[in-house]
Amino acid sequence: MPEDIRPTKDGKIRPAAVAGMFYPDDAVELKAQVLHYLSQAKTDLLPPKAMIVPHAGYIYSGSVAASAYATLLNRQQPIGRVVVVGPSHRVAFEGVAVSTAEAFKTPLGSIPLARARLARLTDLPGVVVYDLPHSQEHSLEVQLPFLQCVLDEFELLPLLVGSASAECVAAALEALWEGPETLIIISSDLSHYHDYPLAKTLDIATTSHIEALHGESLRAEDACGYLPIQGLLKVAREKKLKEQTLDVRNSGDTAGPKNRVVGYGAYVFH
Repeated sequence: MPEDIRPTKDGKIRPAAVAGMFYPDDAVELKAQVLHYLSQAKTDLLPPKAMIVPHAGYIYSGSVAASAYATLLNRQQPIGRVVVVGPSHRVAFEGVAVSTAEAFKTPLGSIPLARARLARLTDLPGVVVYDLPHSQEHSLEVQLPFLQCVLDEFELLPLLVGSASAECVAAALEALWEGPETLIIISSDLSHYHDYPLAKTLDIATTSHIEALHGESLRAEDACGYLPIQGLLKVAREKKLKEQTLDVRNSGDTAGPKNRVVGYGAYVFH
């Protein structure tokens, strides 16, 4: 059993791996920071079926992510399940990885996984049961405190994408899509480590592809989560969803220098 999945009296827990690095490890400080970002965002928008949000440290991308998460405060019915899909940054593998954990933990508490639904995914081509990519991955984890602050109780369906096709990701999303009680989140940053003017140009081009639902036009240099985005855009096109761009900025706008920036975007789909 990988050491990241820890047996406890409550089951097998995937503990927080980047608390204290990407976001505060103190629960009070963490909740206050998330609520601050949410308070600065517009909250008069309809809650979406799906969203694309960034996954950098909160001081860099938290305010951008909050522009999407704040829309969930306007929901008219409960959201009981959240599918979070992101790229694997630390472990290379083929396909889409499902964790064996029964819960993912943050300083704000544990979130149960929808084990039965995740088990059904393993019948799909390219979906593998593989804990190692999940053990230290930040792309999914940084989304969880936002969800814990804006939703009531919910089940989590975390998926990490390695080397996979858009069709493989889309098939997994289709299998978990269901109704308005299920939210789809794609975790991705945009361009990486260009100077500010070039990053702005590149991220505007990437945004135009997302707005047109043209996932096939995206490449790894456009967004680290380009494969999860491609899968979502394929489904969005088939289901005739409408995209809305909420915020596109970079670390030079938020908390970093402008000579080497990372781009962030928040996009929602209705």
